[in-house]
This record gives sequence, C-alpha cells and structure tokens, in this order.
Amino acid sequence: MLRDAILARPSLPLPDLLCPVPLGPARLVERGYNQALEIARPLARLLGVALHPALALRQLDTRAQSGVSPYERAENIRGAFAIADPDLIEGRHVGLVDDVMTSGHTLEELAAACKRFGAARVSNLVFARTPPQRSL
Repeated sequence: MLRDAILARPSLPLPDLLCPVPLGPARLVERGYNQALEIARPLARLLGVALHPALALRQLDTRAQSGVSPYERAENIRGAFAIADPDLIEGRHVGLVDDVMTSGHTLEELAAACKRFGAARVSNLVFARTPPQRSL
C-alpha cells in the first residue's frame, strides 16, 4: 500500500536511498524487531531503491513518543539521532521510513540530522498517521 501511494504521486521523485527510523537499544530488545525496518525492507525492493538499515543511529535512548505528552515530544527526541556514514547521504534524496507518525517530531529530528550531514532532500514515508492533537 505504501509503494502504491508513493507511485501514485508522480511529482514526488523516488528517494536515492531508504533509511528506517532506528529504535534505541532497550526498545529494540523489548520489541525484538524494528517495525520501521520491517516496512522498509519490502518497500526498498518494490521501489528499486537501496536500503541502508544502519545509516541512522539513535544516540539517545528516549522514551516512546506515544507515551510522552504532546508538549514534551520535541524535547524528548532532541539530539537523539546521528548519521553513521555522512558521505552516503551528501547531496542525495533520503527517504525516512517509519510505521506511525504521531506528532512528527521524531521524523523532523531525524530529517534535520540528515540535512546537517548534507542530504539534498528528505522525504518522510510512513504507513500510518495518528490524528493530530486538537486543543480544547
């Protein structure tokens, strides 16, 4: 479904490479797999795009964004990511893959890290989106 949604938008150029949002070590042990990587594997194959599962590193083991109040999410994820091989993304279009986007702060933080290391463009490719929080 994600592949079809991407291909249905011809104005969106395909990324040069895909990078799944990494989990922190504790979260990876707890879950046993990275759901973003499990989505990115077949997506890369179906799109004919290179997959780089270890490109982004989670250097801070943050709390899950879904368990943090909307007002704390940006601070919770700030500085959480590093890029393992900056030469790989310099001047390239990076597709970040995640399962669910809640507030967007995680993808925003990872995209900012990619851009700091020279990515020419970053696209967020997510399977699902939670409804935006509305102020009461």
